[in-house]
Amino acid sequence: MSDLSDFPITARWPAKHPERLQLYSLPTPNGVKVSIALEETGLPYEAHAIDIGKNESWTPEFLSLNPNGKIPAIIDPHGPGGRPLALFESGAILVYLADKTGQLMPTDPARRYETLQWVFFQMAFIGPMFGQVGYFHKFAGKEIADKRPLERYQNESKRLLGVMEARLDGRTWIMGDDYTVADISMLGWVRNLIGFYGAGELVEYDKLKHVPAWLERGLARPAVQRGLTIPQRP
Repeated sequence: MSDLSDFPITARWPAKHPERLQLYSLPTPNGVKVSIALEETGLPYEAHAIDIGKNESWTPEFLSLNPNGKIPAIIDPHGPGGRPLALFESGAILVYLADKTGQLMPTDPARRYETLQWVFFQMAFIGPMFGQVGYFHKFAGKEIADKRPLERYQNESKRLLGVMEARLDGRTWIMGDDYTVADISMLGWVRNLIGFYGAGELVEYDKLKHVPAWLERGLARPAVQRGLTIPQRP
């Protein structure tokens, strides 16, 4: 059994099952990427709720695992070479889990890189732009009198949904018949945009055809339904 005591985060959030992968997260659009992937692959893991509302991600213990102070992060006691691996950034974790389990990623090298480009597309565009819509439409930013920032992020999010709409035309998933980490990376963000953020009308979501059908298919997956609630909020 691997010894996780060298990781300071385990002093604050002790591992009851140190032989399992340790997940430090919260069910946010970024957090659920990893919990969904873990549920899809069936890899044994232990989830620890990090209360970002109480700034727990900025504690010394959490920062020792992710110096950027963001969830999610993991420790895999059985990393490459049998040594523990600490990893942050949801996109990197998705790729790692896919490689570790041989699931959720095409084996053909060309299709693998094509999948990765869509994961990077989510990381670089979908997450940041949708998140800004949430801030300026639902949270503190809505009190700002100048609406040009909201309009910018609104228009950019509409454009990005259009990119997804075109990609999904004639495809079940982002990679066609293959459900991959590319889909997992985006599901929580699209769900959040039209749900929690309440921005469906703002981005003209009802005018889309393929994205809503894709989201419905994704949310119907049992592993997705489980992953969306893991870990339970404090």
